[in-house]
Amino acid sequence: MVLEPIHCPDCHSIDVVKHGRSAAGKQRYRCRNSECSRRSFILNFSYRGRLKEVKQQISDLALNGCGIRDTARVLRISTSTVIETLKKSHSTLSK
Repeated sequence: MVLEPIHCPDCHSIDVVKHGRSAAGKQRYRCRNSECSRRSFILNFSYRGRLKEVKQQISDLALNGCGIRDTARVLRISTSTVIETLKKSHSTLSK
């Protein structure tokens, strides 16, 4: 039996403990590093729209002039996910 340490996606600390389950039944973890900006996270999302790489691709496609429906079709996610991601990225840029 081999135990692999789980790393926090933000601070890459291995000081991580189990923290219950999500509504979809996925294992949730909690980072115990006090300086980490992310407290709770899930390693394997069941929906692609939650991945950090997909959110970055949404922003990149929007900057290149792709429409919302086109972006959703290419990335195989919903249009509402694209809209919400763009709203959130716009609000963080304006601060």
